[in-house]
Amino acid sequence: QVQLVESGGGLVQAGGSLRLSCVASGRTFSYTRIDWFRMAWFRQAPGKEREFVAAISGSGGSTAYANSVEGRFTISRDDSNYTLYLQMSSLLPVDTAIYFCAAARSASTTVLAGMTYGFWGQGTQVTVSA
Repeated sequence: QVQLVESGGGLVQAGGSLRLSCVASGRTFSYTRIDWFRMAWFRQAPGKEREFVAAISGSGGSTAYANSVEGRFTISRDDSNYTLYLQMSSLLPVDTAIYFCAAARSASTTVLAGMTYGFWGQGTQVTVSA
């Protein structure tokens, strides 16, 4: 199995920055390499559906971003520490949401916004004040 635990959320003023982290663990990694998993961040604002934010391929060579965060957010991964990151800058009140980490085993070297994920974390709250 795969467990994902997010951290790094909090309250920040508009224009500020935050870095989210997601640590992956589980028995699966005793026989499966972490870089065989593509990983992503999604978010869900109050009263809205969950939406894609960013994704990264297993190799880290391919990334994808939602239009709303392109140029402000950067996704990265440190496979030696089984950790996924989301660096968020120039935050806006509309970025307020619960942010979720997701993972899926994939042989593809490319990630796209519409891909699905089978493993999910519990989420971390990000609140951006005006």
